[in-house]
Amino acid sequence: MDAPSNRSNLIANRRLSQQISPEDQHESSKAVVVGLYGIPGAGKTTLLKQLKAQLAHEPFAFFEGSEEISKLLEGGLAAFQTLDEESKRGFRQTAIDNIGKQCSDKNRVGIVTGHFMFWSADTIAKYRRQDAGTRDRPSLSVSDLNQWQEAEKKQLSQLCRKHRILFSVVSPRPTILHRVSDLLHHFQTQSEEQSLSLARMKLDDALATYRGKLKTVVVLDGDRTLAAEDTGKLFWKIVSKSEQLRSKEDPLKELFNSSMQYSYTAFCQATLLYEDAVDDQEFECVCHDVALAVQMHSDFVSLLQEVARHEHVQAVVITCGLRRVWEKVLEIQGLSKTVKVIGGGRISDGLVVTAAVKTALVTRLKEVYRVYVWVFGDSLLDLGMMGKADRAIVVVGDQRARSHRMDAELSNALDKHGLRACQVVLPANAPPRLDTTILPLIQLGQQELHAIMRHDSHHVGVEVIDATNRNATKLLTTPTRDAKVTGPALRKAHRRIGRYLVTEFLTEMIGLEEYQITHVLGIPTSGFQLLHEKQTTIVALMRGGEPMASGVSEALPLAVFVHASRPEDLKAHHIDGQLTVLLVDSVVNTGNSVIEFVQRVLNLSPTIRVVIIASVVQSQSVSENSQIQALRHRTNISLVALRLSDTKYTGSRETDTGNRLFNTTHLP
Repeated sequence: MDAPSNRSNLIANRRLSQQISPEDQHESSKAVVVGLYGIPGAGKTTLLKQLKAQLAHEPFAFFEGSEEISKLLEGGLAAFQTLDEESKRGFRQTAIDNIGKQCSDKNRVGIVTGHFMFWSADTIAKYRRQDAGTRDRPSLSVSDLNQWQEAEKKQLSQLCRKHRILFSVVSPRPTILHRVSDLLHHFQTQSEEQSLSLARMKLDDALATYRGKLKTVVVLDGDRTLAAEDTGKLFWKIVSKSEQLRSKEDPLKELFNSSMQYSYTAFCQATLLYEDAVDDQEFECVCHDVALAVQMHSDFVSLLQEVARHEHVQAVVITCGLRRVWEKVLEIQGLSKTVKVIGGGRISDGLVVTAAVKTALVTRLKEVYRVYVWVFGDSLLDLGMMGKADRAIVVVGDQRARSHRMDAELSNALDKHGLRACQVVLPANAPPRLDTTILPLIQLGQQELHAIMRHDSHHVGVEVIDATNRNATKLLTTPTRDAKVTGPALRKAHRRIGRYLVTEFLTEMIGLEEYQITHVLGIPTSGFQLLHEKQTTIVALMRGGEPMASGVSEALPLAVFVHASRPEDLKAHHIDGQLTVLLVDSVVNTGNSVIEFVQRVLNLSPTIRVVIIASVVQSQSVSENSQIQALRHRTNISLVALRLSDTKYTGSRETDTGNRLFNTTHLP
């Protein structure tokens, strides 16, 4: 069996594929049927017999397409050939329906041989003249066979993509029977549900060592996130230099631009493209060459090195691309032992990673592992998992390599689907994406690294940060404890405390975003403000919290300012579209009143971030069994205090903070 005629085409679909004529897709059948195509003499019938012998005791059914059509007409194939095209189409459809019904009834995978296209009338006449007086097929030129074969492959591939049918080209390697058998078993068992189930198992395996210690997980995409390169393009560029593939087109680009788009079927087809292009050994070599050509962003190398030093933080790469490439890239950087990769690329991986799989895995991290999740991604395939993350970072690369579709999808997610995200630009001199007011710009520096590493406190309980033992606290609290300081002077002292707590602690807790300002020298330079400052609401718990809240507002001039005497004073319009609520009070004693405000906020927006800011917090109110700590499983809640106090008291008249602030100590 000499090439080129010895190449067979396989198509398969969860529904009944049109093995005899793929363009007549029958939507109702649910049978899995695999079509085996090839030009005459390619060995389809021989291969079918070999498969039948090898798989005789497995749930497969075998059909000769021409025989199934022949059964439908009294005169067999000869009668079929005399029919017009419309009648032929009807009999083909009936044969297809019969095959589908048999496979469905017996719960078997069908394997059908079929002819897709024939030569022109002139070529057939030439063929018959050469065939006169002998039963042997005449020899044809390699050029004729190549032309026929390439036309069949091209048209079959186009029809299959149009109807979302998987397509594979099997070359006449010595292992063709083994190769086709592997594909059939794959088609028999593969499904979107099975792929997702295996992805979840891979995630569990990646995190197994950290069970009980894990508090934060960093999820990263691979291509154009960890590095500027698209490893899929690099793979096909290397393969295109070989004898097997001379096309200059990127087959993945053509695939994902087809009607399949970024569907599960499209990613299954991508796997088949890799399988068809190279065998396992060649695949490993090409992945190695690709990895050598990839230069990871130094910021991500630093991030992953820092993650490796902390037991409570783990990083996982979840890629729709090639798992082996990213494993090798991480190995080159010395990170393969601490950073696991979930991805596919080969049938042996057993799964394909889609946008839905990424989203489901991040959801699992949140709901099953109950960890704080950071997500870094660059494409529309990452938007779903970003929407589920606690912190989402869009990685923005060189402007010439950006997707315009991503701009539109990202803008839509931010405007209409509540995505909360910021962006990091790599390289740093590239322009940011969209408007930095809706997608704030951050730097992946020490501040962000610190924020990632310290998020373990979110899951031990409500995060409590205080400055009790700082010298600054001694200075700031002196006027608040001085009985002679009341009224405007005391309110000024509280404003100073509010401003200090924001600039010293809140900026570290939430982070900063960069924006452009004009330097005093008249040149543009970078300024900084609180991350998502415009989407922050300051709530002054009246009346004692109003002076401190004013200080907070001075530090955050873009934030919304609301007065609230009772939880009911907080309305939906105060919270809608906001990302953070700051509840500000001068003193938290038992915590009962502030908890009522927290619950009101959560009723209005269950996922919003809540930070309680106070001058003095009674220690017992934030102890392990306190009502405040009982909120730790509800949402992202933190508390920032100037100092914690073991003293528990209820002020009245001269000792009441509110009375001292507003000179009402004489009132009962």
